[in-house]
Amino acid sequence: MNQAEVLKQIIEERRSIFPKDYSENEIPQHIIEEIINSANFAPNHKRTKPWRFKIFKGAEKAKLASEMQEIYKSVTAPQTFLEKKYNDIGFKINKADTVVSIVVNFSGLVPEWEEIAAVSMAVQNMYLTCTAHHIGCYWSSPKLVDYLKNSLTIDENQKCLGLFYMGQTD
Repeated sequence: MNQAEVLKQIIEERRSIFPKDYSENEIPQHIIEEIINSANFAPNHKRTKPWRFKIFKGAEKAKLASEMQEIYKSVTAPQTFLEKKYNDIGFKINKADTVVSIVVNFSGLVPEWEEIAAVSMAVQNMYLTCTAHHIGCYWSSPKLVDYLKNSLTIDENQKCLGLFYMGQTD
């Protein structure tokens, strides 16, 4: 198969695969690094590289799950609080091998929409690299990420655009 055919196949196979379908097998660290590094090749105006990623594994990931559950509990009115949703938040994060926060850094050098677009292309590179390695992944952007500003140490010129879940599917 030539490079164009391989690329076409990877693009066509790219899918969101959710944590419920992840196995318990770990993603090798060098593969995680390759996935994150692929984001650096996304086009970005004036070379601002507006993406910022934080990787959550192990205890940090468990802490993120608890924090997201507590955020949901604290911002949800008692009459609309759903125990199932509360449990699902923790399940998804804990079931994933790796969770990556996706943050855009607004440089002020270009329009904000261009930097959001660049981050989106960086995440697409991550999706395609995951697909090439048969790693399940998906980008989730729940409203709750707006409350992660302090735990992610997000600056005033930054915004969390969501979480990128990854896990083995074999």
